[in-house]
Amino acid sequence: MLLKEIKDIRSIIKDWKKDGLTIGYVPTMGCLHEGHKSLIEKAVSENDKVVVSVFVNPTQFGPNEDYDSYPKNIDEDLEICKKSGASIVFNPDKEEMYFNNKSTTVSVSELTNVLCGAKRPGHFDGVCLVLSKFFNIITPDKAYFGEKDFQQIAVVKRMVRDLNINIEILSCPIVREKDGLAKSSRNVYLSKEERKAALVLNRSLSLAKEELKHGERNSKIIKDIIVNELNKEPLAKIDYVEIVDSESLNDLEIVNTTALIPIAVYIGKTRLIDNFIFNI
Repeated sequence: MLLKEIKDIRSIIKDWKKDGLTIGYVPTMGCLHEGHKSLIEKAVSENDKVVVSVFVNPTQFGPNEDYDSYPKNIDEDLEICKKSGASIVFNPDKEEMYFNNKSTTVSVSELTNVLCGAKRPGHFDGVCLVLSKFFNIITPDKAYFGEKDFQQIAVVKRMVRDLNINIEILSCPIVREKDGLAKSSRNVYLSKEERKAALVLNRSLSLAKEELKHGERNSKIIKDIIVNELNKEPLAKIDYVEIVDSESLNDLEIVNTTALIPIAVYIGKTRLIDNFIFNI
């Protein structure tokens, strides 16, 4: 079922709640792929009803980013949601979600000053604003996020905790192509040559993972391995390579706790992210 207006989805959810049904929620910006499909299927397996939002959120894009060109295909999205078992696809217009004179912001400090937050000022303010609105509209019991955007999960968990929002935030593993490239809606931007070049992200992380498995704990050495591999690819331009604590996102000089190893790399004009978690 496709819904466009807040009043309509609230009416249906009110009835679900009366019947004591549990609600899972999967937020997306559309152009759905296997990664999104895995989130929807996980939500379907754990809840009575599942809502998928499809909304390209303007407040999380910077002035020189790809809001206007972000890939959209609502018909294909609806088909994926139907096959995956979603109950409702909520696809509001920008005017439905935002007032012209909106004056409320939602910010999470500390966690947003590093990694993608440092490179994309205001991005997570936009993420937190739109998700707080969706959480308020949909009132789900559980919300599902992919671990490719690991910083986003950390930020959303902190927001939910700090604001006492009664929602369980669940993370799900990265879904990859057969050749290792992390699934992403932005992969459609890549030319054939760039698509091949993009494999350097997973390749560089795999080398770092092996080094950690063999006992290396010095973050500089691990980062150098990633950087050196990325620099072998002429089409790759490094945005960041970091090793941080998986909860605080603070830099680690020595990997002596559960670590997040995230990278952001431009392949041509397309910015891609990837990561892995290393458990001691």
